[in-house]
Amino acid sequence: MAKNKIIGSPTDISMYSNQFSFMARPLTRDLTDEVDVAIMGIPFDLATTGRPGTRFGPSGVRTASSNLGWEENRWPWDFNVFDHLNVVDYGDVDYVPGKPEDGLAEIQNHATQIINAGKTVVSIGGDHFVTLPLLRSHHKKFGKMALVHFDAHTDTYPNDNLIDHGCMFYHAPKEGLIDPNHSIQIGIRTEYEKASHEFQVIDAASANDLSAKMMIDSIQERVGNLPVYLTFDIDCLDPAFAPGTGTPVVGGLSTDKALKIVRGLTELNIVGFDLVEVSPQYDHAEITALAGATIILDYLYLLGNKKRG
Repeated sequence: MAKNKIIGSPTDISMYSNQFSFMARPLTRDLTDEVDVAIMGIPFDLATTGRPGTRFGPSGVRTASSNLGWEENRWPWDFNVFDHLNVVDYGDVDYVPGKPEDGLAEIQNHATQIINAGKTVVSIGGDHFVTLPLLRSHHKKFGKMALVHFDAHTDTYPNDNLIDHGCMFYHAPKEGLIDPNHSIQIGIRTEYEKASHEFQVIDAASANDLSAKMMIDSIQERVGNLPVYLTFDIDCLDPAFAPGTGTPVVGGLSTDKALKIVRGLTELNIVGFDLVEVSPQYDHAEITALAGATIILDYLYLLGNKKRG
């Protein structure tokens, strides 16, 4: 597959025509040797407990990514990521409506195919429960991982039977997918059982007071040398910066603070990434979807920066 440079000045391509994929990347499932990253949409919201609608998250984020195509280089990076990283849009996972078990099986199946082909999976949810089957797929290749988790909620609430987007990180340690003693959660501002909580937490109030550099250092120290799975629930951001989500909680991080932290994770061995819980129908002026698209793009720059050496 040729490395066609699609991003650039408006004269190179109209970013508002035929906007079917993230950053106008080629829409394909042909995972040839030249492909580095596959963007996979997961239009799944059968595990929501608040406002539904994250099934429209992948399309909303893809459309908002049009706003990021005008510059040759994404500020503040000094290179064009697509000169160094071959990214394709894999399209969306399809599943039988009303059957969450089928959806979870399809997520795991497609993620496993991409990983086994030697590619990095970048997933756009969908509600946050999709992270559990994604972790299962990554565990098959990378073993037990550290989790770096941006969220307003810990999602560690005990729930053995239901498919619920608040219990993934209750199940994941039990299944041996992640090591909570090397995992960290950023932006938490809802109730959890602190006495028995194994994850390190930087709550939102502390995160807003600490510098991005201090938080990056804490994350790096916590995860150590383990492979890292990075999951970003958009409700980590304050509703002023991300109103379009199902369970908004005031007092969160600014988009600026979150981006500074993500861009600073250059020393981590991040093996998988997802951006979840964007609900476009509650959004205004694509604020939330644009934040999600920008976070994904900065993660791609992390990968591209590492590849170019």
